[in-house]
Amino acid sequence: MSSYDWLNTEYAAIEQAGLRRHLRTVMTAPTGTINLDGRDVVLLGSNNYLGLSTHPQVIAAAVEATQTFGTGASGSRLISGNSELYTTLETNLAKTKGTEAALVFSSGYAANTSIIPVLAGEDDLILSDALNHASIIDGCRLSRATKKVYRHCDAEHLKILLSESTTFRRKLIVTDSVFSMDGDIASLPDICDLAAQHNAMVLVDDAHGFGVLGKDGSGTVSHFGLEGQEIIQMGTLSKAVGALGGYIAGSRTLIEMLINQARGFIFTTGLPPATLAAANAALDVIRSSPELQQRLFSHAKHLKTALIDLGYTVLPSETQILAVLLGNPQRATRVAETLLTEGIYAPAIRPPAVPSGTSRLRLTVMATHTEAEIQKAIAGFAKAKDL
Repeated sequence: MSSYDWLNTEYAAIEQAGLRRHLRTVMTAPTGTINLDGRDVVLLGSNNYLGLSTHPQVIAAAVEATQTFGTGASGSRLISGNSELYTTLETNLAKTKGTEAALVFSSGYAANTSIIPVLAGEDDLILSDALNHASIIDGCRLSRATKKVYRHCDAEHLKILLSESTTFRRKLIVTDSVFSMDGDIASLPDICDLAAQHNAMVLVDDAHGFGVLGKDGSGTVSHFGLEGQEIIQMGTLSKAVGALGGYIAGSRTLIEMLINQARGFIFTTGLPPATLAAANAALDVIRSSPELQQRLFSHAKHLKTALIDLGYTVLPSETQILAVLLGNPQRATRVAETLLTEGIYAPAIRPPAVPSGTSRLRLTVMATHTEAEIQKAIAGFAKAKDL
């Protein structure tokens, strides 16, 4: 008997429960239609919301940076990997987010798991939305702070938990802005009001709001008109921006603290020059092209209305993320595979990514989808609706 036999047993259980995942190979750029495992399909599973990963201005910036600086940073930022491209990008990010400063990390996951332990420790309290991203959950664990989970988007429950928590050194409320599996938006005004009343910090993960919500795509804080409030904003460069990386935007003192204490920043090699230049160029495109956001939400509204008309249950969403609720993982997988045969890639999302009993198809449209691609998607869903 091998000490690794348990792997076979547990993997078989994953398959039996309809929770097996496998990697698919994308053989083209992430445009409205891609080549997936050798066949052309309409892509409804990309976070490239504005289509900027293939924008000519963004690609040109990446090429120029590679030619000038090479392919890799070759060191952590505190040693030799802090390219001048970082300074340009971080200045641009702070300007876009309306904060004193910003700091770029290698990923959004690294940003969350780095900042939360800096803000809160063993003597502190973190209040976290029940549907927050895994990177927030892991950041809370790493902090060793006491964590209380409030019901999803339930300000009254958050208020109760805050009122019961008077003995902690510091309090931190942390929430996604746009919830990645549901598409709904946290009520930041209510959260900020409660934070002010109870002397709590607020950290907002704006990964899915940045680039698509607010003035010039600056995000959810702007969407709610909360500019100027003491809100720490985290976000990514890998979704609407079309590049890679995460960032924290906040006060100058906070950023200096992260440079000195954030392990995910200190012990990670810098991002490739091409990535930094591409992200910076994408921010400029977002500011100068409001029609991209308009087209994105027009597509989302069209698709959502059509799915509801077909009889699908679509969770409430004001954003580009549409969750088609199917219940059990086997049905979600079955519908996803049927859609794939119709030339539609709409990935099934199953536990543990979502709560048990809420397996779904998570659909994301792009500003660069054509009307024909959206119509093809609707026709595919019409054929799969009775599965």
